[in-house]
Amino acid sequence: MRDYFSLVTFSHTIFALPFALLGFTLAVIQPDYAFEWTDLLLVIGCMVFARSAAMGFNRLVDRNIDAANERTATRDIPAGRISPMRAKVFIAINAVLFIVCAGLLNTLCLVLSPLALAIVLGYSYTKLFTWLCHLVLGLGLALAPIGAYIAITGVFDVLPIIYGVIVLLWVAGFDIIYALQDEAFDLEQKLNSIPTRFGGSSALRLSRLLHLCCILLLSYVSWTLYNQYPAAWMPILLSWVLFAGALVYQQSIVSEADLSRVGRAFFTTNGVASIAYASLVIGGILLLS
Repeated sequence: MRDYFSLVTFSHTIFALPFALLGFTLAVIQPDYAFEWTDLLLVIGCMVFARSAAMGFNRLVDRNIDAANERTATRDIPAGRISPMRAKVFIAINAVLFIVCAGLLNTLCLVLSPLALAIVLGYSYTKLFTWLCHLVLGLGLALAPIGAYIAITGVFDVLPIIYGVIVLLWVAGFDIIYALQDEAFDLEQKLNSIPTRFGGSSALRLSRLLHLCCILLLSYVSWTLYNQYPAAWMPILLSWVLFAGALVYQQSIVSEADLSRVGRAFFTTNGVASIAYASLVIGGILLLS
């Protein structure tokens, strides 16, 4: 079990799960809908199973690339702790469980579940042919708030979609930073990324532009939430300050010449930012409105 958790880096699920819970909350507070524990568990199940399938598939597809890269050679498949066949079984089980959970929620979720899987699994091949791979990764995680809202209401809505765009910009921005570590290796292997296409300096500028757009959209969402739930203005404002501050912080500690703190920027900062933001917004809406 520890090997499988390592295979999918289960702790990274925390990046998008809080936004899925935020989409779920925005749905259940609507007048025609109510909170059900079974719905919450199914939404969490969809999130965990889809991400586990996607991450396992990524590790399977990249196993030869990972084996050739000193930074990733110790991952579970190239290191021999999990065989490719066991990884395939693990991926298939998680994909089926995701579809089952989606079907138990509503018909629209069931119909859209193969498309969602195609996006999150298809990302694994994008580095072979396009430098837009970071945006595809962001799109996969952007499905979290949108899908959670649809899971309850059965319809699309503007606010969860905007949250999805926010997640896309946020994830793509920090994935560009993460990709800087492998710029030389990716060039050697003819793999595509924004750093290999435009160089490290331009990649960092693009990452900052994406995060700036993320902050601007987050400002719009915060204003919208304030107008809908004025009594929750304090946690809404604080959530914006913390998330925007986290983006500024992670950009400030990374440079093309010094990538030693990429781990802190990628894992710690983003995990804390995601949990803090969703907790404050959800708590503010539920407790103060």
